[in-house]
Amino acid sequence: MSEQEKNNEWDSLWQEYTKSLEGWKSLFEQMQNASNDMQAKFNQVWEKATTESSADTMKSFGENWQKAMTDAGMKYFKEFGENWQKALNDSNASVFKQFAENWQNTLSSSGLEQMQAYGETMKKFAETWNSMWPRS
Repeated sequence: MSEQEKNNEWDSLWQEYTKSLEGWKSLFEQMQNASNDMQAKFNQVWEKATTESSADTMKSFGENWQKAMTDAGMKYFKEFGENWQKALNDSNASVFKQFAENWQNTLSSSGLEQMQAYGETMKKFAETWNSMWPRS
């Protein structure tokens, strides 16, 4: 193989790599944007729920959400359940808000496994919400 052919092969491989890297970066940015948007909407829903719902309703919602995650085999359920119980014991809106921020940060902090768990948790949140407050 000539020196020119080796250089062309290297250049081609480098171009393929940088194209792949650009694709990854674009997808990562889309995922970050979608996650930020979903968190913002979740926070709006959570704020409305905690200010307009009774402690009994929030307790029922939490139990239903926990059950949905358990049924889905969520690895993070135990920690979620413990933190939820702590929030229920106080039942102050700011404690519920802190609970939501803490578990969101835990699940969305790093790695694909956490991203998948976070997505599944948010899906179960939506399913539970819809079962308790179905759209008319």
